[in-house]
Amino acid sequence: SLAAFSANAAEMSVSGSAKVTYKNTDSSEVTGNPYGMNTSLGFTGSGDVNGYETTLFITSADQFGGMSSASLSVDLGDMGKVTFDQGVGVGGISTIDDKTPSAYEEVWDGLDAVTGDKNGLVGGGNSGVFVYANTFAGTALTAQYGKGASGAQTDDAVGGEGTSGSSWDFAVTNSDLYEGMTVGAGYGKIANSGGGQGSDDDEHYTAFVTYTMSGVSVGYQESFVGNDQQGGIDEEAMGWGVSVNLMEGLSASYGEREVEHIKPSLAHVTEDQEGFALAYTMGSATLSVQNNEVSNNGGTAGTSDETTQ
Repeated sequence: SLAAFSANAAEMSVSGSAKVTYKNTDSSEVTGNPYGMNTSLGFTGSGDVNGYETTLFITSADQFGGMSSASLSVDLGDMGKVTFDQGVGVGGISTIDDKTPSAYEEVWDGLDAVTGDKNGLVGGGNSGVFVYANTFAGTALTAQYGKGASGAQTDDAVGGEGTSGSSWDFAVTNSDLYEGMTVGAGYGKIANSGGGQGSDDDEHYTAFVTYTMSGVSVGYQESFVGNDQQGGIDEEAMGWGVSVNLMEGLSASYGEREVEHIKPSLAHVTEDQEGFALAYTMGSATLSVQNNEVSNNGGTAGTSDETTQ
């Protein structure tokens, strides 16, 4: 059976951006041409559908031949907002996977990805999911639900199995408890590939606190990513960061992060990450520099990686 609803937006607005990058990787890697470019267009339209404000958002990044991500939201007023998300990332625990302050990117950005390693980051994807958002007494709640593997499907299409069961997660944040301070936490059960042994879902949770005063922002966060398949490796992450506004338009940041890889039958390995960033903004243009390093990358002792962008 198929149930569907659609909305005709009254008006569409368009915004865009462009970025040119230079990237230098670890000395053991072949860099080739280090220059790259990112371009994106965002289309937003809204209209009244049966008395409810309905908003469509579509973004296309580096692939103008097709949609890269989109969302359709229905605002129910005091009852909250319901969104179908196709990769925008409008809600759920992944929106707070790393809230430590940074002048540009996170301390793990651009480092070599390791197969099977979650890098201590919570969340299971934001494609093909329903999101509910509301605010209660100054606390913002966003909850997400999806079935099977996260993936963007066209209408009438069914995604491959990939994972068994369903995924759900939520995040809560509050900035009203103390001036300049924001706190948040999240929890979720994320479906995995099962495999006949062990659980068919993983446990994710995280909590953070940030504080800003006189141009200085500091933050601390702890996370846990449980791999409940047989022989799965759990990951415990702890990170902190500080960002300073040095002068008008110029900011700098430094952060560190540890990811403890809890191996069931082997010695545990601690992955160490650190990053430094500078960003200067003048008008609508920004010049940024980021350097990130990691040792024991992905929980493999003796490995390392470094990237400068």
